[in-house]
Amino acid sequence: MRRILVYIRKGLKKSFDNIRNEQLKHNLLQAIPFWIGSVITGFFAVMYAKIFAWGENLLHFILDWHDWMIFIIAPIGFVLSWWLVKEFAPNAKGSGIPQVMAAVELANPKEHTKIRSLLSIKIIVFKIISSVILVIGGGAVGREGPTIQIAGSIFRKVNEYLPDWWPKISKKNMIMTGAAAGLAAAFNTPLGGIVFAVEELSKTHINYFKTALFTAVIIAGLTAQTLAGSYLYLGYPKTNDVSLMVMFPIILVGGIAGILASQLSVTMLKISDWKKRKLKNDRANVLFLVGCALIIAFISFFVSREVLGSGKEIMERVLFTQDKHEDWYVPILRMLGPALSFTSGGAGGIFAPALTAGASIGSVISGIIHLTPNETNVVILAGMVAFLTGITRAPFTSAIIVLEMTDRHSLIFHLMLAGMVSSLFSILVSRHSLYDVLKLNFLTEIRK
Repeated sequence: MRRILVYIRKGLKKSFDNIRNEQLKHNLLQAIPFWIGSVITGFFAVMYAKIFAWGENLLHFILDWHDWMIFIIAPIGFVLSWWLVKEFAPNAKGSGIPQVMAAVELANPKEHTKIRSLLSIKIIVFKIISSVILVIGGGAVGREGPTIQIAGSIFRKVNEYLPDWWPKISKKNMIMTGAAAGLAAAFNTPLGGIVFAVEELSKTHINYFKTALFTAVIIAGLTAQTLAGSYLYLGYPKTNDVSLMVMFPIILVGGIAGILASQLSVTMLKISDWKKRKLKNDRANVLFLVGCALIIAFISFFVSREVLGSGKEIMERVLFTQDKHEDWYVPILRMLGPALSFTSGGAGGIFAPALTAGASIGSVISGIIHLTPNETNVVILAGMVAFLTGITRAPFTSAIIVLEMTDRHSLIFHLMLAGMVSSLFSILVSRHSLYDVLKLNFLTEIRK
């Protein structure tokens, strides 16, 4: 295999040496790694999405067979997911977005060797396995954040495999572009990927890598669409014939969702800190995980299964059926589930659970104030943007993602309003986003 790679490299070098235009040669060599990384990212995003969906379907198949099985599979799933990460890839835990943010900060001449602990092939393997096991066990986690870390790992590895004669490419730009391509492929939201890179990751001028960023997002998205078909993450909810008066419920939902999302972030960080201080050995961690799993199992068995999984089916139901109004306690369940799952130490993201929590808040409030079905859809989408903003503190990214996943471009101002209101209200609870704090934690551990 190594001989084949050497032969291919020599053949490529000979071909490029035949190109007379030096500027064209340089630009082409600079672009090719981004193209390769984007194609691989698109492939992995689709395959991971299919495996993750299989895991969620398996969970529901087991529970439809015998719903008491949740008391068995939940503890096993939580403990096994945590153990795999702990033993083989500690930095594969959680979402993956804070790890990518930390890797971007480490992409400097003095610290770039530390990036491999955050982005690697091992991370990809155990990120996928751990998150799928956790969701089979009823964990309320998503695949979108993990896809971003997977994509960052792919782009870093592509950059690492470039031969010595290849023009040097900025590690920081490579990782940021990979993250954007990962988000674009995960949600099928190319603009969301670009805005995410600019708003959440980039501290450099976008002119330095805008061409690579745009190209990578397009190629990753096209690869994903080629494999999975052209699709919308959620479809086309009806939002026509809505008056401007809907702005008032949007402001209400935006404020409430922003506060609750920020409070959820604070709660998860407190749980994580408590675990570090109190759970000093594996036995204590296993007991904690079994306890968390049994809480989720108890709620699933006696109250509602809506505490389980990423919650995408909840978003689809409230947006596309007549059953638009959730029970008052569902938002509580959709925050409790992620709080216990995200802090378990296994792999799994918070993007989709945050969208689901926001949708359930919008659904409940719409029912209380008796909005029409179309107005309810608008407020549900606003709740999704608002809750995601409260977690990420990235209002424009949140608005663009929800806009693209539903193809409701006429709601751009409604969704941006929800994001901005949430951004203002979430600060009342905590000044820093969940991802920022977790990023600093990763940097502190790695720099030790």
